[in-house]
Amino acid sequence: MPESFNVVPESLHNSLIEAAYRKRGYLADEAAEGARFCAQASRHGIRTHNGLKALHLDHLFGSGSKGCVPGAQIEEKPTRFPAVKVWNANKKLGQSTAYRAMDAAIKLADQYGVGTVSVDNAFHYLWGGGYVMEAAKKGYIAYTNCTAALAEVVPFGGKFPTLGTNPHSWGFPTTDAVGFPIVIDWATSVIAMGRVQQLKREGKPLPPNAAVDKDGKPTTDANAAVSLVPFGAHKGYGLSLINELVGGMIGGSLPTLRSRWTDGDEKHSCAFFFQVIHPDAINSGAFAKGRNQSQNLKAVIQDILGHGNESVMLPGQPEAEFGKKTAAAGGLLFSDAEVESFNELAVECGQKIWAKADLKQVVV
Repeated sequence: MPESFNVVPESLHNSLIEAAYRKRGYLADEAAEGARFCAQASRHGIRTHNGLKALHLDHLFGSGSKGCVPGAQIEEKPTRFPAVKVWNANKKLGQSTAYRAMDAAIKLADQYGVGTVSVDNAFHYLWGGGYVMEAAKKGYIAYTNCTAALAEVVPFGGKFPTLGTNPHSWGFPTTDAVGFPIVIDWATSVIAMGRVQQLKREGKPLPPNAAVDKDGKPTTDANAAVSLVPFGAHKGYGLSLINELVGGMIGGSLPTLRSRWTDGDEKHSCAFFFQVIHPDAINSGAFAKGRNQSQNLKAVIQDILGHGNESVMLPGQPEAEFGKKTAAAGGLLFSDAEVESFNELAVECGQKIWAKADLKQVVV
């Protein structure tokens, strides 16, 4: 359904986001990386993880609490495995940490065929799809998962939230084959809490069987939603559990204590896992009809989308299409409600507000 948006120049957006991070004490490079991430999310239509979400999360659980330390430096821990890095993020800004981790994993993959980076004491990095998308555009297979900032999801068959929304994100270098990287990125709940916040802001209902109220009863009222439920019943629960198990092996906190700051010896931070595979590392060379790896990948995708499936959408396609609309509009696209929220940020950090009269309007 077509929707009306305000077109905000990316430079104007980034200036505001950087100013907001700097006001909270972040270094210039952290503020720039935070703005870079928020712009990337908005450019691809990820409205649940844009600048509003990033700064709201930072206020609640980051620099506004004890979950993130502006200016923190990453500590590399010793490991006996050459294709692996293990980091203590020391609660550094999640986006800054994630960009560095993905770059490090790519360098390892260039040398060893595969590279992994695990990160302890992290602050949430928001949209995992953005990191794997960038790696896939550079020609790599990339994966990341993380433990979410809060335990907001009730496990299948349970009644109390003991899991995070715990996203999984895969990126594949398919630009030559289909025109964009295939990005498979999902929260393991039916919807992310960011989506609840967005629908609440827009005054819209939640999809059915996605959330429960304070009494544990299903609700479609975004204002009444307290906890979420896993998608696909036991299957989504299992996928969410993977993140908790990996995080637990890295050194992560107990799920119900994450971002809930109390005295004691327990941790309260997130854990990240990154893996990058160089396509050459899995190339058997034994492709049918003399095809090379790239040609075979394209043939496989064409077969999947053939046989009457031509209208099927590939993961990552909506983001790619929204990216084209963003480019055509000449700026990032925000609703009236989002512009109003950004203007509240502008007042908070002494920046010029975005006057609607100065913004171009488009319908997409």
